[in-house]
Amino acid sequence: MPSYDLFSIGHSNIPAERLLAMLQSAGVSAIADVRSTPHSRFCPWFSQKPLAAALSAAGIGYTAMGEALGGRPRDGRLYRGDTADYEAMALQPEYISVLGRLLEAAARSRICLLCAEREPLDCHRCLLVARSLAERGVSVGHILHDGLIEAHAVSERRLLALDENGVPQTCDLFASGQRERLAAAYRRRARAVAFRRKTSAPRNIAEP
Repeated sequence: MPSYDLFSIGHSNIPAERLLAMLQSAGVSAIADVRSTPHSRFCPWFSQKPLAAALSAAGIGYTAMGEALGGRPRDGRLYRGDTADYEAMALQPEYISVLGRLLEAAARSRICLLCAEREPLDCHRCLLVARSLAERGVSVGHILHDGLIEAHAVSERRLLALDENGVPQTCDLFASGQRERLAAAYRRRARAVAFRRKTSAPRNIAEP
């Protein structure tokens, strides 16, 4: 198995035992929970307290980092229209600071980012956090629910293939123009899947 500096996983609706088995198979020793709200109404075993207890019983640590690394920013300036703006979020001082803490912890432990979405390309853990890590030279492996681990570079090739202006998956991401194409693909995918805040409908004021 290739060596990774850091992992990611989405819990989706699988049993807690299955999640633990996948983490243990990858040798994960600590979870960094990057959910803005570490609570699951449909899968309560993945809410913060029961999840942290189950992880602890399996010898896996738990840290909540969703306040800074989550995909649902509280600052209204970090939205384009009603959609979370990952590129703006990646420039925030708190985000950069906590990302540094994550990297320091990853030097001591085998850390896995945790969010809810099963597919990495549907989740900010890939489109925002793993992208930031990759840009810093960190090797990220996305743990998939079939038991395989997908290198983030492979996820990026899939992203290009999914994008309306994508190129064949055999492309060289370092060829001329490919970085710009990849950045555009990230932007379009984020606009399609990022969190959308609810806004109140304008009130109708009756004519006198």
